[in-house]
Amino acid sequence: MTQELHIIGGGMAGSEAAWQAANAGIKVVIHEMRPKVETFAHRTGNLAEMVCSNSFRSDDNEQNAVGLLHWEMRQAGGIIMETAAKHRLPAGGALAVDRDPFAESVTAALKAHENISVSYEEITELPSEGQWIIATGPLTSPELGEAIRRETGAEALAFFDAIAPIVYFESVNMDVAWMQSRYDKGETEEERTAYLNCPMTKDEYEAFIDALLAADKTEFHEGETAGYFDGCLPIEVMAERGRETLRFGPMKPIGLTNAHDPDNKPYAVVQLRRDNALGTLYNIVGFQTKMKYGAQTEVLRMIPGLEEAQFARLGGIHRNTFINSPTLLDAEMRLKSRPNIRFAGQITGVEGYVESAAMGLLAGRLAAAEMQGRSVAPIPNTTAMGALVTHITGGADAKTFQPMNVNFGLFPLLEGMRGGRKGRKDRYKGYTDRAKEDFTRWLASEFA
Repeated sequence: MTQELHIIGGGMAGSEAAWQAANAGIKVVIHEMRPKVETFAHRTGNLAEMVCSNSFRSDDNEQNAVGLLHWEMRQAGGIIMETAAKHRLPAGGALAVDRDPFAESVTAALKAHENISVSYEEITELPSEGQWIIATGPLTSPELGEAIRRETGAEALAFFDAIAPIVYFESVNMDVAWMQSRYDKGETEEERTAYLNCPMTKDEYEAFIDALLAADKTEFHEGETAGYFDGCLPIEVMAERGRETLRFGPMKPIGLTNAHDPDNKPYAVVQLRRDNALGTLYNIVGFQTKMKYGAQTEVLRMIPGLEEAQFARLGGIHRNTFINSPTLLDAEMRLKSRPNIRFAGQITGVEGYVESAAMGLLAGRLAAAEMQGRSVAPIPNTTAMGALVTHITGGADAKTFQPMNVNFGLFPLLEGMRGGRKGRKDRYKGYTDRAKEDFTRWLASEFA
């Protein structure tokens, strides 16, 4: 009988892991509980459905660690990056996609692959036999989560992930809002005008903060604590940290000129990013929220230009679980107590679509190699992918382990490079040049 690789979860990590292993010649079964078992955040049964945002963030592979990760995934034939390119939307220097066609395309490609099948059922126990990858993401089912806790003898860590609202473009008052990417970034006019901007005066900003702080919020269940990931904080939590926090965060006015009043600098600016190819939907950038629905509508319509906004989706909040990977996983992402099981994606403690997919890519390749009796050299920690996997499998302090986006702080230092802000551009270029060379060499050696 042909040995199969079983993958639990059809999100970014599970989809990428399946694609990589199948292309290496391994028979793969994806076990996805949706749509039979729904989650708070998902709307469809599609694989690789995008939930919180439609952006893969920066696509700059010379000055940005996320963009470098994009580059590495493309070199490795990643389905997530390949499909993102087909459904790309204007977003300045970011890689944003039309989320529904994107997920539909990934689903179709996986189902059409001769080595991949999809089984729609919930897995509730840790398998004792066969080769498995658990890529259940931030919304791991309670039953499987409990099985993981029983096996590891440790409580799953948890934080709360918040979803940003989506607005119908036709309901935005364009006599107030204008189109512009920050610093006019982008190679085309479409890229340079990829964002909707809503300006605020000081008085409008102060009134907005007051309303935000006073709004009804979602209550936590007994025994739950709000351990938010700093890269995805609800706007209320940011406001609670100081009245100016939002103005130096998602509402910063820098790099923007009000097309309706170019001589007056806005005190704060709310940006909206295109969410679909038609340009009919825009998500409010950085506005993840745990306000109750009635309060959301009232508070968000205080934003100039959104006074009569209609919402395709309001924000929400859900529990997000991840394991203490530095303690539980070996260098090849296998559960130390059950090495027939690998973990991949957000459940390992990486944060973001790109990082999750990258860990799926690596897990799929490692599983395929093991099943084929091949040995794969460790991926260099000088690469974006290598820096991430090194962090989660031992580079991080297990006592303080928290979700992490890819960033240059995870990379080994470059000798002779100038530190500080002034040397940052050359230093980042040095990191990406070294990473590309090392990743190319590693990729070429995998099947050598």
